[in-house]
Amino acid sequence: MIVLFLLFSWIVDGVVSQLHYSVPEEQDHGTFVGNIAEDLGLDITKLSSRRFQTVPSSRNPYLEVNLENGALFVNEKIDREQICKQSATCLLHMEVFLENPLELFRVEIEIMDINDNPPSFPETDITIEITESATPGTRFPVESAFDPDVGTNALRTYEITTNNYFFLDVQTQGDGNKFAELVLEKPLDREQQAVHRYVLTAVDGGMPQRTGTALLVVKVLDSNDNVPAFDQSVYTVNLPENSPPGTLVIQLNATDMDEGQNGEIVYSFSSHNSQRVRELFNIDARTGRIEVIGEVDYEESNTYQLYVQAKDLGPNAVPAHCKVLVKLIDVNDNTPEISFSTVTESVSEQAAPGTVIALLSVTDKDSGENGQTHCEIVGDVPFKLKSSFKNYYTIVTDGLLDRENADSYTITVVAKDKGIPSLATSKSIKVQVSDENDNAPRFMQPIYDVYVTENNVPGAYIYAVSAVDPDIGQNAHISYSILECDIQGMSVFTYVSINSENGYLYALRSFDYEQLKDFSFMVQAKDSGTPDLSSNATVNVVIVDQNDNAPSVIAPLGKNGTAKEHLPRSAEPGYLVTRIVAMDADDGENARLSYSILRGNEMGMFRMDWRTGELRTARRVSSKRDPHHPYDLLIEVRDHGQPPLSSTASVVIVLVDSIVEGHSGDRGSSKAKENSLDLTLILIIALGSVSFIFLLAMIVLAVRCQKDKKLNIYTCLASDCCLCCSSCCSRQARARKKKLSKSDIMLVQSTNVTSTAQVPVEESGSFGSHHQNQNYCYQTKHQRAELSYLVDRPRRVNSSAFQEADIVSSKDSGHGDSEQGDSDHDATNRGHSSGADLFSNCTEECKALGHSDRCWMPSFVPSDGRQAADYRSNLHVPGMDSVPDTEVFETEEQTGDRSFSTFGKEKSHHGTLERKEFDALLSSTRAPYKPPYLSRKRIC
Repeated sequence: MIVLFLLFSWIVDGVVSQLHYSVPEEQDHGTFVGNIAEDLGLDITKLSSRRFQTVPSSRNPYLEVNLENGALFVNEKIDREQICKQSATCLLHMEVFLENPLELFRVEIEIMDINDNPPSFPETDITIEITESATPGTRFPVESAFDPDVGTNALRTYEITTNNYFFLDVQTQGDGNKFAELVLEKPLDREQQAVHRYVLTAVDGGMPQRTGTALLVVKVLDSNDNVPAFDQSVYTVNLPENSPPGTLVIQLNATDMDEGQNGEIVYSFSSHNSQRVRELFNIDARTGRIEVIGEVDYEESNTYQLYVQAKDLGPNAVPAHCKVLVKLIDVNDNTPEISFSTVTESVSEQAAPGTVIALLSVTDKDSGENGQTHCEIVGDVPFKLKSSFKNYYTIVTDGLLDRENADSYTITVVAKDKGIPSLATSKSIKVQVSDENDNAPRFMQPIYDVYVTENNVPGAYIYAVSAVDPDIGQNAHISYSILECDIQGMSVFTYVSINSENGYLYALRSFDYEQLKDFSFMVQAKDSGTPDLSSNATVNVVIVDQNDNAPSVIAPLGKNGTAKEHLPRSAEPGYLVTRIVAMDADDGENARLSYSILRGNEMGMFRMDWRTGELRTARRVSSKRDPHHPYDLLIEVRDHGQPPLSSTASVVIVLVDSIVEGHSGDRGSSKAKENSLDLTLILIIALGSVSFIFLLAMIVLAVRCQKDKKLNIYTCLASDCCLCCSSCCSRQARARKKKLSKSDIMLVQSTNVTSTAQVPVEESGSFGSHHQNQNYCYQTKHQRAELSYLVDRPRRVNSSAFQEADIVSSKDSGHGDSEQGDSDHDATNRGHSSGADLFSNCTEECKALGHSDRCWMPSFVPSDGRQAADYRSNLHVPGMDSVPDTEVFETEEQTGDRSFSTFGKEKSHHGTLERKEFDALLSSTRAPYKPPYLSRKRIC
């Protein structure tokens, strides 16, 4: 049966109206719904000429319109439960329109539900466990049946087999669904009946009625005296739609007074919950935490009822039940949708204001304010949006079009909803506009800055200027040229050229940054219209520096590329040795220099400041450093170009004890120079004064010695003292190095003074006792002939007497200052001796030559016969001055220093004498040798 309801309304100017039809579900193909053309009062014969058609976005596979006669019929079987699920109303919409003039009609088709689905239980057997201690009035939820039909055809009530223990209490949920609870009327006794079986029937309200049945099995359990209890029987939760999986819905908490397993609670969904609820939500059996596991969508359902039971783990556990009502909060998660029905691709600039360009509609799947939309055109375009009906709009021109301003327009329509936050969508259409040629070419920018690296290849491409012309055809064809000008006195055409077709600029020469850093010229763009139009632009060419110049060291300057600097040995760490100064002809990073020590920095003695070029000491100069071994440093100066270039400088650093401040570039103050000169002058004066005093002392000593001594060498030679005048050779003896042994020296009794050197010997004994004068000479085996030196001695003594006297008088006996026992001391005290004649065996000549009074005479022997305390009083060698004995004589065994005076005293050692020393000694005075058996004799 077809029910037709016609609603005809005229809106505004009579171009929009709406029709409403209804058709039952499950109708076969071709079932007539209604005639749109007749119901609208249209002329059926003109439908084809007015292009009667449906809007593409409103078409669906279930209904079809005959465009020839306007008949609306069923195209495919309609299953209301599949299309609209549990919605109370199920509507399909369709839009149709005619052109010439434009008329739009909205058709609404309601799908009527029929009772084509019976109620059904999810399981054929439903089991409920009830403890025998349950009291009358206890309620037990029964698993609900499901009927996909709606309205009166939906589930109406439940029925159960008549019995004495239970009855059903049918209740209605907030969404109108029915559910039943099994109510205990009479206490159960497990010992009498452990299982009860009843038939549970679900009945809908359709005509005729449809039913569904299931077997209800009630198992009676032993008693568990405490059952879990929820805080409240119904919980209400607000949950935003589109909550991600894992979102907490509610944390349930049931308590049980029992202990152990009887008090351990397990949570689960009860059998009342639908399969969809189980797909969207999950409950943790141990914690009672309910979480989202599916996609909750407000547009699908705005409310969900979750039935939860809590059951302990004890025997005969009785579950507790509660209901969780989840209300979804609509979230603005659907953006508006824009659909264009007709679009005009081009429009003339002569089109009158109000010309229709396009027809569009806007929809939003959200509800409430989230589904309310506002539509507008964005941008400064000569078009506006005009509302036609509900969510339909037309785009019309809003004034005259001018192609000189724009040859085309992109019209962007934006639709926004009123949700928070607001969502928006946009769609654009492009409309072409024709125009005439009245625009000159226009450069993209009035000034072009072109950067060209120096050393470029002549003819290389450097840049491209570009101009645009909004005209079309020949009026938009552009040619480029360079305007004549001079650059450094030469034509610009010798520097650059331009491609007239594309505006490409080329360099005609290789640029050098150091000669030309920048230049400018004008380019012109001209179209091919009649008359032709043109415009100009300025091109500034900037030459970019390239790292083509290596650094040049300008300080310090040196010979042959090597600079010499001085470094005091006492310089502290951080002492400024010198500063390397370099320059680079490049610019920027190419001229930024860094300094480093390439080689020669022995043990890190120096450090170089890489930025300033200052060369400083890193530590003190080693005291062991050879001052004649300078530091030879190779300094590298490197720029920061790519690739970097470098130069080197050799710096030789010479160690000095002190340095004149003026030699260093940064220490050359006038004050430092004056201080340095003052110090040098002081040193010169001090050295001169010391030298003068020393010379004066020498003169005084020489004069004094000259007064005290008399020279008579002939008398000395006439006596038996053969070796009294040998002091002149004493210094020559020191230079001799050849050692002599006692076997080389012979003691010979002399009979002739001219042939041998005589040495008077006095036997030991008291003064005035028996003594014998014998002349002995000591001569070597190899140089006996040299004793003839004494024969010629008188002829030479006159010229050297005073010289020898000066030398001898300026020295002591070699044993320190004039102490008691030294020859000088004895000479001084000669006048204080006793009245005895101690000089009977020594001549005046010997005395005049500065020899002591003990030289040839025996020392004074006390009357008690005691020997002198020091052996040195027993022997004196004329001419042997203050030269230490250790420089002349030494023993073979190197056991200690030996003097000529002690030679041969120890019998266990054979004394030796340097050969060279002995030769020198013989060449002068032939110093006498004192053998051990003469230790108590006096030699004169």
